[in-house]
Amino acid sequence: MMAKISFRLMQEKDLDSVLALEQQAFTHPWTRKLYVDALHSYECWMLYVDERHVGHGVISQVLDEAHLLNIAIAVSEQGQGLGLQLLEHLMQRASQRGCVECFLELRASNKSAYRLYERYGFNEIGRRRDYYPAPAGHEDALVMVCTLFADHQ
Repeated sequence: MMAKISFRLMQEKDLDSVLALEQQAFTHPWTRKLYVDALHSYECWMLYVDERHVGHGVISQVLDEAHLLNIAIAVSEQGQGLGLQLLEHLMQRASQRGCVECFLELRASNKSAYRLYERYGFNEIGRRRDYYPAPAGHEDALVMVCTLFADHQ
C-alpha cells in the first residue's frame, strides 16, 4: 500500500514536533522564537507521510520574489524523495501567490541539499562569506535562485 503524503499549514501546537526534528536534522537548528515569529510572518508548512510529521518548510514573499528560509526532512526519512516533494509544494505555493523567482541560501558543505535544489532548477548565483555559524567558526552560504513557472516540474 502506498504511503499517503499530505501538507498542511504549521500551527503553534506543532512546534514541539518541529523543534525535535530540527534538533536531529541540523547542527544549528531554528529556535522556538524564530518559529513563533515565522508563523506570524511567513508560510510555514508541515509534511506528513500517513499521519507522521516527517518534514517542514518555511517560505517568505516580498513582492514577486519568494525566499526559501528553511526546509527540513527527518533524518530517518531522507533519501526517499520527500525533500523534493516538499520543495515542489513550497514552490507551487510561491507561484500561486504570484512569485516569479525564488532565492535561498544553503551551507556550502550541504551537498545533498545542493543536489536537491539543482535538480529542481535552482542555479548558484553567489556566495556569502562566513554566513553560517559552524562548529569551527563560520561557513560560507551559497546563494541560489530559480525561476518559477505555474507548471514547473
